[in-house]
Amino acid sequence: MLIDNFKKSDVVARYLPKKLVSIDHAEAFAPSNIALCKYWGKRQSELNLPVNSSLSISLAHLGTRTQIRPSQTGEDQVMLNGQLLPVESPFASKVISFVDLFRRESSYPLVIDTRNNIPTAAGLASSASGFAALTLAINQYFKLQLPDSVLSAFARMGSGSASRSIYTGFVEWRMGRQEDGMDSHAFPLDVIWPDLRVGLVKVSTAAKAVDSRSGMKRTVETASLYQSWPAQAAQDLEKIHQALSEGSFSQLGAVAEHNAMSMHATMIASWPPLLYWQPDSVVAMQKIWALREAGVEVYFTMDAGPNLKLLFQEKNQTLLETEFSGLEVVTPFVESGSLSTSTATVKKSS
Repeated sequence: MLIDNFKKSDVVARYLPKKLVSIDHAEAFAPSNIALCKYWGKRQSELNLPVNSSLSISLAHLGTRTQIRPSQTGEDQVMLNGQLLPVESPFASKVISFVDLFRRESSYPLVIDTRNNIPTAAGLASSASGFAALTLAINQYFKLQLPDSVLSAFARMGSGSASRSIYTGFVEWRMGRQEDGMDSHAFPLDVIWPDLRVGLVKVSTAAKAVDSRSGMKRTVETASLYQSWPAQAAQDLEKIHQALSEGSFSQLGAVAEHNAMSMHATMIASWPPLLYWQPDSVVAMQKIWALREAGVEVYFTMDAGPNLKLLFQEKNQTLLETEFSGLEVVTPFVESGSLSTSTATVKKSS
């Protein structure tokens, strides 16, 4: 277990020029991501260093677009989905604190304009795409020209899962070992799976009563079941790599679902109990299990929230859209119908 010796500001400062220069406008998009092997628990809180490595799939066009420009008022302004927020609000204060890591003592009052096309703080990974997009925009605005691995490590300081949203497709976030955390960053996997589909079952888009950071801390501190989590996560990660290598959708889906349920089991074993599920979440789970019994190959995963993310293949899309009213389907590896998705194909370089 690491001691909080390193501060975010000290680590970031090592990668900054002596004098910042800026451009008039910067804009960046980052996709949300859904972890198939979850990150849950920190070994160091200041830098968001994880207890275990994780692996995710990005959600293509769903995510966050962030624009940075000079403020004409002489003060920072933070906008979320077109609304100007009080600077003391939780969202604005987090954004400003993150930007301060890069401005240091320099006077650069900014307008940070963030727009999500997914619900904010509802267990759909908006913080991951949000801090990734902000990191990418900062890199542009101050002309830092930092490599993606460093940007991934910096994004992690805002939100752990943001390390994975710097990239698209299948992405692994390696836990790392260094005390400054700079080896704890994500990297993309050279795997494509054209007929893979992710379906969003939105049970609730309201903000969570207990945010992920607080829930994670409670789980680690109070759930005895958590002791088995790091070892299982490591085993699950290897099984998912095997599934990707062999093109086994059955293994991919089964391991992802088991991993998610195991993570939620540690939450439920916390005290006070931490249950993100709502009654409709359980109804959806039971429907998925019934569909599998009937021969429809569909699995689910869940982050810290009530919403389910279905994993299935293109051949079952029409049926599942019928079974789950309002299902939003994401095609992570298909853009504008440019790829044929008639068969399950995994392509991996040697």
